Amino acid sequence: MYRIIKVLNNNGILVYDDHTGREMILLGNGVGFGKRPAQQIGSLPGAKVYTLVNRQKEHSVLQVVNGIRPEFIEAAGRIIDEADKMFQNVSRDILLPMADHIALAAKRAAEGRQIPNPFTPDIRVLFEKEYAAALKGREIIRELAGCEISDDEVGFITLHIHAGLSDEQVSEALETTRIIDEGIVMIEKAFGQEFEKDSLAYTRLMSHLYYMIARTRKGESTKADFNEFIFANYPYTGQVAEEICAHMSRQLKKEVAREEIGFLAIHIQRVVDPDAV
Repeated sequence: MYRIIKVLNNNGILVYDDHTGREMILLGNGVGFGKRPAQQIGSLPGAKVYTLVNRQKEHSVLQVVNGIRPEFIEAAGRIIDEADKMFQNVSRDILLPMADHIALAAKRAAEGRQIPNPFTPDIRVLFEKEYAAALKGREIIRELAGCEISDDEVGFITLHIHAGLSDEQVSEALETTRIIDEGIVMIEKAFGQEFEKDSLAYTRLMSHLYYMIARTRKGESTKADFNEFIFANYPYTGQVAEEICAHMSRQLKKEVAREEIGFLAIHIQRVVDPDAV
């Protein structure tokens, strides 16, 4: 049984679940029509249920919801639905953080300004499917809110979708992307090359760097040790990989396992010279 806290619009209501003791948002065509606060209701056929996580501990969920226009909450819900069609396991806890970001993005768009996201190209490579869902999200925002968000905002929404698929928060994913971007710049500078961003080898290198950071955060390491092979055959690549690992150790404030050097070097060498290894 639900008790209605607030009617957002005809398609959304904020409720209190008597069974779980949690506040939730129900979204769906007409779910709010004719409803009123304090009304007790049962389950609503066709309504999507979103459990709420309020990361602003000093505010109640109602205060947060009151600060976001209903169409942005509805847009976030529909974006989650689109992502769920691809992944089938997107956490609905990301509804309010994503809606809040959409509201800010719409405000920036209306004022003709934006927050640049220099990591958008990296996000597109690292989280390709999430980015595709976020692109559909741009269409949803245009339809419901009448505003056009930038590619950089699409990149940020991608990170919200990724957060709904993993234990990684948006801020942590952005930090990971930043560290990877810095590593790529170091590699390109070391070899005097600008890598082809659409190549399979580059995508694999980016993916390897991402999981390498994830392993380091968890205190894990790869069981493959290619250090001896790399330093015997490609000593400069090994040296560059060692520098990248040292940089990551400093950024993460955790020691990157030494076995990671050779494994990373193989991926670097494949980008630098695809026929080499």
